[in-house]
Amino acid sequence: MERTPIIEMKGIVKVYPDGTKALKGVDLTVYEGEILGLLGENGAGKTTLMKTLFGMLHPTSGKILIRGKEVQFKSPSDAIAQGIGMVHQHFTLVEVFDALHNIILGMEGHGLFSKIDVDKAKERLQKLMDDLNFKVPLETPVEDLPVGVQQRIEILKMLYRDVDVLILDEPTAVLTPVEVEELFRVLRQLKEEGKTIIFISHKLNEVMDLTDRVTVIRKGEVVGTVNTSEATPQLLARMMVGRDVVLRIEKPPKEPGEPILRVENLKVRGDRGEVAVNGLSFDVRAGEIFGIAGVEGNGQTELIEAISGLRKVEEGKIYLQGKDITGKGPRELYDLGMAHVPEDRTHMGLILDMTVTENSLLGLHWRPDFQYVKGVINWNKAREHARSLIEQFDISAPGTEAPVKALSGGNQQKLIVAREVSKEPVFIIAAQPTRGVDVASTEYIRNYLVKLRNEGKAVLLVSADLDEVIQLSDRMGIIYEGEFMGVVKPEEVSTEEIGMMMGGIRYEEIRK
Repeated sequence: MERTPIIEMKGIVKVYPDGTKALKGVDLTVYEGEILGLLGENGAGKTTLMKTLFGMLHPTSGKILIRGKEVQFKSPSDAIAQGIGMVHQHFTLVEVFDALHNIILGMEGHGLFSKIDVDKAKERLQKLMDDLNFKVPLETPVEDLPVGVQQRIEILKMLYRDVDVLILDEPTAVLTPVEVEELFRVLRQLKEEGKTIIFISHKLNEVMDLTDRVTVIRKGEVVGTVNTSEATPQLLARMMVGRDVVLRIEKPPKEPGEPILRVENLKVRGDRGEVAVNGLSFDVRAGEIFGIAGVEGNGQTELIEAISGLRKVEEGKIYLQGKDITGKGPRELYDLGMAHVPEDRTHMGLILDMTVTENSLLGLHWRPDFQYVKGVINWNKAREHARSLIEQFDISAPGTEAPVKALSGGNQQKLIVAREVSKEPVFIIAAQPTRGVDVASTEYIRNYLVKLRNEGKAVLLVSADLDEVIQLSDRMGIIYEGEFMGVVKPEEVSTEEIGMMMGGIRYEEIRK
């Protein structure tokens, strides 16, 4: 049976004003009523291609056909008018508005007296939610809703506009396992109703589970498209990276040593004065990776900032190798053997306009090794240090004097990891260490964390990627509203049980 293309993108080229060629003649065909997976390394061009389809970016050359007819979108509203909607990785909601008004925002029409019938809109939305069994509290302000519900609002916003094609950019990054299952159920139902889904993801297991076909993009070009039923994770990874990738982490059994970090009854407040960490106690031992799993926004950021000296501790104590470090600043903590891979590499980990050399020296620049005399940096030593990190960590960079913004996301992340472990720490905080990073860099960073653990270092891993926490951790704490619902060994619990704890049910209650 011949299938009908709903979208044909032909020879799409996108060149940015600085000369960066993000797309190099991409051809993409999407058929009506399918779920197409779009895979590629960080910076491969997936989101750029979809933003072009959604009218947010304009192609330098090439053409787009919708149902066989060539179109030229000036803005996303043109794309929506043609039945194409996109849910972005970073939500575009007005936090002080309730869910209902976020969904209907922009549909008021034009002219002084144009308005929308809110009651009718609410009625229509209720029917849409009932049909999909996809619940959202319509009258609650968005800022009071968990991220999983905020994502539902973004999806409903597009479905309310009657789109036929729904583009989802990394939609599972902020969801619990239970919420991922629920999302996939809804996407399959939408497919049965004739909708077309384009699913951008870096998670191979999710693409294998959900999609009908997978298109792989590498360095702005399509490598190939395969039927999911004929694909394997190994094949897809090879297409993405251009070589074989080891998807499983080899983690030999290791008996942990004494506690390196000890946290006792820690209470920390968030930016709005709320209790973000509520009486947390745990330790991380030598030769151990202790993972923290949970939906983002449950106190992970505040916990890491308190331990690393970036946020005030309200109550409780933090000890590093038996020494009370509560309230000490980052420089003193570095000198005592702590290293920190922060969760946001562009705002906390790097200074993008500075060179690779300068960034490789951050946190080390006051050490006598890198100074001629006090306060005067020995740049020859600094460049030598940067070159050794580039070589040791296989960082792809134009040179030590290139601005760090010229590096891909994966190579920026590898530079941060390299710099932090070059401080020869005994304790490493790794917060979201592979977020937004391609498969090859993910493989490298995960294996390096295991290497540190094997060498007897203590590693605190905080990640929104549940698979990552399960694979890497020797023990893991599942955090919910600033408290651990359980501290468990990954091999002793099911994903469902972890998901229940992430949703606020204590381990003791689950195992009753």
